[in-house]
Amino acid sequence: MEAKSWGNFPKYNSALKKFNFKNLKFNFSKNSIPFGNGRSYGDSALAKNIIKIDDYNKILSFNELDGVIHVQSGILISEIVFNYVPKGWFLKVTPGTKFITVGGAIASDVHGKNHNKAGCFSRCIEMFNLLLPNGEIYECSMKKNIKLFKATCGGMGLTGIILDVKFKLKKVNSKFINQITIKTNNLKETFDAFYRNIDSENLVAWIDCNSDKNLAGRSLLKIGNFCNDGNLNLKRKKTISIPTFFPSIFTNKIFIKIFNFIYYHINPNKISYKKIELDSFFYSLDYVNNWNRFYGKKGLIQYQFILPMEHSLIGIGEILNLISESKIKPTLAVLKVFGKQNKNFMSFPIKGYSLAIDFKIQSNLFKFLDQLDEIIIKYKGRIYLSKDARVNSIVFEKGYPEINIFRQLRTEYGLKSKLNSFQSERLKI
Repeated sequence: MEAKSWGNFPKYNSALKKFNFKNLKFNFSKNSIPFGNGRSYGDSALAKNIIKIDDYNKILSFNELDGVIHVQSGILISEIVFNYVPKGWFLKVTPGTKFITVGGAIASDVHGKNHNKAGCFSRCIEMFNLLLPNGEIYECSMKKNIKLFKATCGGMGLTGIILDVKFKLKKVNSKFINQITIKTNNLKETFDAFYRNIDSENLVAWIDCNSDKNLAGRSLLKIGNFCNDGNLNLKRKKTISIPTFFPSIFTNKIFIKIFNFIYYHINPNKISYKKIELDSFFYSLDYVNNWNRFYGKKGLIQYQFILPMEHSLIGIGEILNLISESKIKPTLAVLKVFGKQNKNFMSFPIKGYSLAIDFKIQSNLFKFLDQLDEIIIKYKGRIYLSKDARVNSIVFEKGYPEINIFRQLRTEYGLKSKLNSFQSERLKI
């Protein structure tokens, strides 16, 4: 079968295998990787042998006193949202789509728009059971089998198959978010706006990467705080679908520049206020099924990096200036602020700012991204593996100083001969 990620790049021929969760007996072929709902952008969940886990998707229990939910790893976050927001509970940490599995959330150690407050998804976890290729099952937490826990959270599926998970939800009293939008004129203003509103529950900024150089980094900073109106009547919304791949004209630099100009100027106010449903704030792209087809048959790369706090303003400024001078233009860019780094070996966040930039696949793109890599290395940053499809092992290793600890653990538990993705082979993990 043809296997591909959400970015539709790269594409491989892979063997698909369903995991037998009923008796937990499974023959791990060489070069296998667990696969959830296919929402990672690159090749982190692609391998010669793909192990599908999405059928293992039941809610096992929920404790209404402390908000601890016990689920099978193949369940989608969307099912937790729609089942428990009406009961007054929401995820402490959620990524920008609800269509990922809980197992995938752990493997990527996902973050949300509130990392400076809540950290990564692993911070919510009470425990999970991990199946290794030799058939042994380990209960993992920050108190038990700690090394396996720290390796699995952010470990991109390279430690085993996550079977079931207990993690904490948080109390909410509304399905609505009070959203404040602040319009800024350049990157310095954007950083200042983040700083002034750092105590808000959620912060995220859309960045105009197609503006003139003197306006580089102008943004719409969106601040989101839960309402307290008692309205928890969350319902599934109708979605629209993109039935086929769009022609490339819709992602050419002229069209994107016009769109960004209109999006930035459509609201003339410096500050605006709006009450919106949580789906619109946290999962705005989920309203469009197969939105990745907008980028055409060749697909897209999402280039997400993070820089330490002390280098973020100057480093991101250099990135934006390079984009401004280049013929290669992104379609979308999102800036977020991050809090303290956790102790997991391969988790992406460090204290600083992250910029996620979408590019359609085009000639000279990879050569251009190599230039961006040099800036990331210069300012001691790192690339997010859940979005990566092309970074080289040298750039990767400079960003992840504990990679050798991770490699040693894979050797210790006999994982290297069985669990490998195309990404892990490329990065020599």
